[in-house]
Amino acid sequence: MKTSLSEDFRIYLQPTKFIDSDSPEIIKFARSSAKGAKTQVEKAVKIFYAVRDRITYDPYHLNLSPDKFRASVVLAKKSGFCVEKAVLLAAMARVLEIPSRLRFADVRNHLTTKRLRKFMQTDLFVFHGYTELFLNNKWVKATPTFNRSLCERSGIRPIAFDGIHDSVFHEFDTKGKKHMEYVHDHGHYADLPYEKITTGYKKYYPMYFTKNRYVPTDK
Repeated sequence: MKTSLSEDFRIYLQPTKFIDSDSPEIIKFARSSAKGAKTQVEKAVKIFYAVRDRITYDPYHLNLSPDKFRASVVLAKKSGFCVEKAVLLAAMARVLEIPSRLRFADVRNHLTTKRLRKFMQTDLFVFHGYTELFLNNKWVKATPTFNRSLCERSGIRPIAFDGIHDSVFHEFDTKGKKHMEYVHDHGHYADLPYEKITTGYKKYYPMYFTKNRYVPTDK
């Protein structure tokens, strides 16, 4: 794809420490996921659904080591929480020459499960991560967090993406109950702001950093 993007804008197409779009595994997954798509929008839609549904959402088994946040590591384990899945989607987009960046917001989950609330000790998710893709000369939000099977079990609407409109958390669930509330925007980044995110986690979720923290079973 020939482009006249400014040098500053090109940072959204280059591999980084965490968005390792030069990884052979990422390249293969991105290209195979986008197979058959002709336009950048079509490619973006295909890779969105690949990350949404083929990478299982898992907020329980967090490893906050820097290496674990790399897109290639997320792809290898086939699971991750919102930040990890957003990093993977950003990497796949860059493989396909779709400019991508990460965005973060604090969100309140009014329908969080008892299991997750016990684990996190709050319904506030700080530094929720999602991806922004540059399509048709504008940035479009893409949130591949919850896989379809999880949504079906939980009675929440899957987050769709058409490459044209912003894809964000639903305010209400399928029964009209209040679901997600965006409470603070942290802005966008060309790579994962690891130190900023972990500082926020230490402030709001100190139990993650203690030896005796609650660890939920897989049941």
